[in-house]
Amino acid sequence: MKSIFILIALMAFNIQSCDKFLEEDLVSDVSGSSYYTTPAGLEDAVDATYSSLKYIHSNERAHSLTIFGTDTYTNGADGGHKSFNYYDNGLNSASSQIREMWDELYRGINQANAVINRSQAIEGLDPDILSQRLAEVRFLRAYYYFVLVRQFGDVHLTLEETVGAEVEANKTPQETIYETAIVPDLEFAIATLPDSQSDYGRATKPAAENLLGLVKLTRGYQTFAKADDFSEAERLFGNVIDDYSFALEPDMGKLWDQDNDKNKEIIFSVQYGTDEILNGTEGNRSHLYFLMEYDKEKGMIRDIANGRPFKRFRPTQYLLDVWGANRDNDNRYDLTYKHVWISNNPKSIPVWEQANVDAGAKNADGSPAVVGQPRWAVGDTAIFMPGPGREAKWTPTKRLQTRYVVYLPSEYTERIFGHIGKFIDPRRPAIQWERGSRDWFIMRLGDTYLLRAEARIKQGNTTDAADDINMVRVRAAWPGKEAVMMITPGDVTMDFLLEERARELDAEQERWYTLARTGTLVDRVKLYNPLGAPNIDAHHIHRPIPQNQIDRTSGGYEQNCGYPGGPSCN
Repeated sequence: MKSIFILIALMAFNIQSCDKFLEEDLVSDVSGSSYYTTPAGLEDAVDATYSSLKYIHSNERAHSLTIFGTDTYTNGADGGHKSFNYYDNGLNSASSQIREMWDELYRGINQANAVINRSQAIEGLDPDILSQRLAEVRFLRAYYYFVLVRQFGDVHLTLEETVGAEVEANKTPQETIYETAIVPDLEFAIATLPDSQSDYGRATKPAAENLLGLVKLTRGYQTFAKADDFSEAERLFGNVIDDYSFALEPDMGKLWDQDNDKNKEIIFSVQYGTDEILNGTEGNRSHLYFLMEYDKEKGMIRDIANGRPFKRFRPTQYLLDVWGANRDNDNRYDLTYKHVWISNNPKSIPVWEQANVDAGAKNADGSPAVVGQPRWAVGDTAIFMPGPGREAKWTPTKRLQTRYVVYLPSEYTERIFGHIGKFIDPRRPAIQWERGSRDWFIMRLGDTYLLRAEARIKQGNTTDAADDINMVRVRAAWPGKEAVMMITPGDVTMDFLLEERARELDAEQERWYTLARTGTLVDRVKLYNPLGAPNIDAHHIHRPIPQNQIDRTSGGYEQNCGYPGGPSCN
């Protein structure tokens, strides 16, 4: 089968971990040579197939396509891709974000196809190792196609290697892609892969089961669903939960400790490291995008510990309200959001004013404030954000008495807002450094419990769904609040589950997929995202086909409905 996708010179990058790790050797143009037909070449080719994971996660385009334009995140002050939040005319086929995602996914698919096609010519390799490596690339090919169909709907399907540039393509129905590529690839992976790998970062049987569970859960909502999709999804998620050694990390804060990247909750992740040659051209840049403009505030200057604030994504009021409703019992906001900024710039520390003195303000040592004297010193708190649900105690008088600056949620702007700290990367070697070294979690057990709950809800089993939801809620309870955090079957609805996913998986590149899967994207954006509400409609459930794909296809390539050049939507 022919593909129109121009083969990009393949360059694979190292995936590092604290133990033995998957090494993606530097191999260029290997798919156009006989190198793949040697045992060493096959190993390098398989490892290279993993490299596309780095380019479809952990960068601005990945977050734009999975976080923007939802009920939980809206845009900050900066960035040129706000159309993904506005759903305006800028969300079109010329988008570089869409083009780069599309091209990288097909690059990964072609790499997988090359490994599979050429593997039969290899001699001198243990058959069991060969089968395992083929299972790994089929897992990856399924993953890449699954991203494509969720983002774009019907797309070109090829299971054959492309060498050079070709100009023929077809638009294959999603149903066919599920049936002939995604599901068979994952079934093969489940039957072949080991429970764990000595090279951390390689695909495993539980990762394949988790992915197939999500595939079947997603298909279960479609017009071409199989009758047993939801029950099969429940079974597969149950296997991951019950049959292996995964466990919820007891402390949500510890889950996001960079020194704990390889923790027992992680089922599958993208590996990053500090070797700049082998870490990819982008690294993990997620540390950049969620930070507010702290470095322009009094007593502050940009530093490594607080990060480089790109101000791309900020929580919606809906997300703040969800967090604020239960913080006395639920610790997840307090353990994953940043609250305090410590002063690091003596040149811009503010001084006491008469209003502060009149209100009874005091210095850190308890002495009365004096007009014109510094309010704090370097090393003291400069900014405090109490966050949602804590506004009442901060009366005007109390704020005048307080040495540091306090920002309440009602005062948040596109530049100043409470931000999540899950992705902060203090290991960067320089203040302006963008290429981070944190792992990116693709699958973790907390999500798996909630996915199984969803599959159970779709079958009418709210009793067992409540048990799954309670697993993550009890983990999130402050000490002594476990009973208060537990819900009953009567509390279980899809709306409740969507709120729980908003809390548990905040900013983890799943929200757009969740809303699209459950058919709630349009309604929830209209309700909870004022910037996206005026323009979003049903055709935005899929992205526009990139213009370069259309231009380089002989006879054209049909644009998705609702976008310029495409048909009208029925």
